Amino acid sequence: MQFLPKEVQAGLEKARKQSLRKQSRLRVHTDDNIFPVLRYWDTGFSLDIDNAPQLRGLVDLYDGGRHLYQCLVVASEEENGQMIYEFKRSTAAKDKAPLDFVRDVNAPIALLAR
Repeated sequence: MQFLPKEVQAGLEKARKQSLRKQSRLRVHTDDNIFPVLRYWDTGFSLDIDNAPQLRGLVDLYDGGRHLYQCLVVASEEENGQMIYEFKRSTAAKDKAPLDFVRDVNAPIALLAR
């Protein structure tokens, strides 16, 4: 096993986090705050421990400017300089309201005025 000075380890950890931030376009939006997501998986995501709050409740997950999910999250644990959050619920965001009726397949798209 190789031992490195603490300064070198801190530098390597900082470089690893910067690399993860650059690879991911995902962002978590809460009220007025935006946090870059370091890792994302089906049941949760992780944020940098240095600026990660103890998120609990409703957050929005974005890929760039595209709203992906509205999620109910809870902070679960700290792991390798990352705060791990788990989804209690994750609902896909829609860009239009759901219909409360069945749309006929052959229905006209628009009506033309005379």
